[in-house]
Amino acid sequence: MKTLFVTLEKDPREARVALIPSDAQKLAKLGWEINVESGAGAKAGFADDAYASVGAKIVDAEFASQADFVVSVRKPTIEEVSKYKKGSFHLSLLDPFNEKALIKAFADAGVYAASFEMIPRSTIAQKMDVLSSQSNLAGYNAVIKAASVLNRILPMMMTPAGTISPLKFFIVGVGVAGLQAIATAKRLGARVEAFDTRPVVEEQVRSLGAKFVKIDLGETGQTAQGYAKELTPEQIELQRKGMAKVCAQSDVIITTAKLFGRKAPRIITADMVAGMKAGSVIVDMAVESGGNVEGSCPDKNVVTPNGVLIIGDTCLEAGVPATASQMFSSNVFNYINHFTVDGEFKLNLEDAIMKSSVVTADGKITDERFM
Repeated sequence: MKTLFVTLEKDPREARVALIPSDAQKLAKLGWEINVESGAGAKAGFADDAYASVGAKIVDAEFASQADFVVSVRKPTIEEVSKYKKGSFHLSLLDPFNEKALIKAFADAGVYAASFEMIPRSTIAQKMDVLSSQSNLAGYNAVIKAASVLNRILPMMMTPAGTISPLKFFIVGVGVAGLQAIATAKRLGARVEAFDTRPVVEEQVRSLGAKFVKIDLGETGQTAQGYAKELTPEQIELQRKGMAKVCAQSDVIITTAKLFGRKAPRIITADMVAGMKAGSVIVDMAVESGGNVEGSCPDKNVVTPNGVLIIGDTCLEAGVPATASQMFSSNVFNYINHFTVDGEFKLNLEDAIMKSSVVTADGKITDERFM
């Protein structure tokens, strides 16, 4: 395999591109033939000429049928998969737990499909971890988006007209996105509190200058991959009660709680929202997988009767497309480079990274969870 095709993202929300010109040039030096669909990088600020200047060919969508390797940010449609060359390799965010018909289509087409979501959380795979790189940016942009719609400033300000108190942010869920949201809000001068069901993250929260909200939920913890374990209904209710007072005092709430492969937990109820101040803002970063906030709506801003704005952006990372593309592209390059030998991409299903990320191989689905 040495013919690579970079697709134009068809989702209107998407402004990222899977491979930027500088990484295309690196792959070309490794022996890859780079083909980029016309306009693929335009929304992220990478014109066709930028790709052509590093030796890439500008092609149309039909080139997918000729490519050995197809890379994109978001998953393709079933119709697109049917046009891929048998034995080719596809790499993108596939959402395999919720896209079983698509995964079957890959298997039926005889295409090797790798899902970035399934990259193992190991030291050697860190440089390929799209979920972390993009969550980082989503956490940053969640704060920026909230700040842009607030009718008040974030930092404390002492003026002859009086002292302005800093706004209060409450970050729910302290994974990669949550930590970046804390750091960004602190840089902008806000007072920040954070909560996570994993007590182990308290030290990280404090190291960023935020206060960790302690709520006794009984036994909790995290999975081997570092994700928060699913709470029982009783624990969720205890969490809601413990958070209610903090929510009422907060000017901005950012929820980041997602359960990999499952529906997001409902953490903020309508009653909790009703107890917040008019003009407050909530950013529900889990809105695409069901939402942490009652009343949030995918890709819509909702204003509640008591004047709280709920933002339901499903692609916050695409709000900074140049940086997001740069980081995504680096992950793509590192994945391909890891398996490229003498200019050829070598299939090695015994390798821990490939074994974990490949969801279809030799016309079969590799994991019964995706069937």
